[in-house]
Amino acid sequence: MITIKKIAVRTLLAGAGAFFYSHSAWALLPIQHWTEMSGAKVYLVESPVIPMVDVQIDFDAGTRRDPAGRSGLASAVALMASKGVKAGRDVGSEPALDENGLGEAWADLGANFEAAADNDALHYTLRSLTDPPLLDKAARLAARQIGDPSWPADLWPRDRARWSASIKESLTRPSTVAAHAFGTAVYGSHPYGARTSEETLARISVADMQAFHSQHIAACRAKVSIVGAVTRAQAQTLVATLLSRLPASTGCAPLPPVGEIAALTAPAERNIPFASAQAHVLIGQPGFQRRDPDFVPLLVGNHILGGGGFVSRLTNEVREKRGLSYSVYSYFASGLHAGAFTVGLQTRPDQAAQAVQVSRDVIARFVAEGPTEAELRAAKDNLIGGFALRIDSNKKLLGNVANIAWNDLPLDYLDQWTKKVEALTVADVRTAMAKKLQPERMVTVVVGGKQP
Repeated sequence: MITIKKIAVRTLLAGAGAFFYSHSAWALLPIQHWTEMSGAKVYLVESPVIPMVDVQIDFDAGTRRDPAGRSGLASAVALMASKGVKAGRDVGSEPALDENGLGEAWADLGANFEAAADNDALHYTLRSLTDPPLLDKAARLAARQIGDPSWPADLWPRDRARWSASIKESLTRPSTVAAHAFGTAVYGSHPYGARTSEETLARISVADMQAFHSQHIAACRAKVSIVGAVTRAQAQTLVATLLSRLPASTGCAPLPPVGEIAALTAPAERNIPFASAQAHVLIGQPGFQRRDPDFVPLLVGNHILGGGGFVSRLTNEVREKRGLSYSVYSYFASGLHAGAFTVGLQTRPDQAAQAVQVSRDVIARFVAEGPTEAELRAAKDNLIGGFALRIDSNKKLLGNVANIAWNDLPLDYLDQWTKKVEALTVADVRTAMAKKLQPERMVTVVVGGKQP
């Protein structure tokens, strides 16, 4: 007798060799998009070489939706998805499962299901082989975790205590202290700057989680991204199964809007004493939304400035020329709102002031002058040459598809990406960076440096 576990092992072995020959064609595979009768928006890339499917379901239920004073609620909802599911609603249907039962059920299926929340979204992800009986069982089990978590009240105090202990421990690290101070200074009162604490967790009850789930997790609010060996018809069946435990709805009332992040009007500096061998430095400001039309020139500009590792300007000036830090980096954390532009480094406490000044000078000069032709050419070659590594697995391709879905980007975004990078000019990059960055109004946080 062939069990589901044996099917999973056999199919994985059969598909393992094919994996390495599939990625070169993925960029040419079109993204199919449609809206289900439930209102769920679906984005599908058929990748038939490997008999697997990866699914990501996104809801507008990230931490930006946490109520005031209850930071961590969205993450708590995601956490409790793995703690148990209710019994089926029909006579003779599946029994309830606790967290151990869920773990055993997923192990038997050889599949994986997870839930997590970030600033913008609450994500449910499923990975399964596409053998029909196995995939159906995996989808039905995932549907129970999405729609019918059991919310075990006796487990929340235990997990909250663990979470609180982890937060308390993290505050013994200068990197955490710096990140919290930086987020508060850059985001102000915007939810992106809120942080989960022992106090906010203490205010979260199981009833709060149930209410949050009921308000935000509905089929009509779902954006479903799928990559794998399934046809459109199979994908429609899969989506219907995954969302089957959510309340039926003919329409969803709009969620209240979340305000935008206020631009900084003046520079700000925070020097925080901390007994550490290294000073932790963060410099930055609000950046831009992910759907900003200047995203590509900003990506390339940041690659040259500080995102390109050892070939970036910041590394050359801070590390190579002056030996002030082993590493220095910059990045834009763009989302539904203007996520922060951040420059970060660690240095000896007595060198912190110099490292800050050099970094500020590099940023200001780059914003004013832009890159050289040689820098732009090198960045293009690096980014275009590395593009295949961004989509060299179903999981990575799924992340790109979900990014397109969540930010309402064009369906041919991946196909056009290298062309857009190649077409950039020095003027394009300089103009985009100058529009978004104001070096004279940035936040600077130093934790552990020599205090004035």
